[in-house]
Amino acid sequence: MWATLLGLLVFGEQPVLWTWVGGAMIFAAITEHLYVDGGHTIERCREVSEETLHVVFDALLSQRVRLEGIVLKPNMIVSGKDCPRQAGVDEVVEQTLAVLRRHVPAAVPGIAFLSGGQSEESATQHLNVMNSRDPQPWELTFSFGRALQQSALKTWGGNPANVSAAQAVYYHRARMNGLSRTGDYRPEMEKEAA
Repeated sequence: MWATLLGLLVFGEQPVLWTWVGGAMIFAAITEHLYVDGGHTIERCREVSEETLHVVFDALLSQRVRLEGIVLKPNMIVSGKDCPRQAGVDEVVEQTLAVLRRHVPAAVPGIAFLSGGQSEESATQHLNVMNSRDPQPWELTFSFGRALQQSALKTWGGNPANVSAAQAVYYHRARMNGLSRTGDYRPEMEKEAA
């Protein structure tokens, strides 16, 4: 007879759902997330992200977590919204991939990026360029909340008469993110929604 035990661990302020299956602790998702609020540089974002990922994977390995059973949900390495020098797409992609290659073992099957306050189009474009580069040891995808729903919610505005228009906006955004997952997104595709 199998018994299911669920629990919640906390790394910093991020909750992590886990369960025991057949004598092994299984994690649903590991979230390491820094917001783009503030004036920090991309270099500072990288520094803090590296420290955080180091602590997270050190803890996971010390607890003998099978990394093949997790999905990492990190932030991308970006400048803070109020930073005078905003990093371009290529710099965000290069910094993000460098941090991941340095700190995320290849045993992790997937990385699902959080948008972290980036605009819908920026988050989509960053993911697209990452997936256009040489193959990575992990699958790269999105777990966007705001960057997937923001325009649809704004279009809807709580008005039942706007439901169809909001659904069209949401469909478009989901399609753009799906294309970024395979490296097939192009910024000019955004005009299709207009």
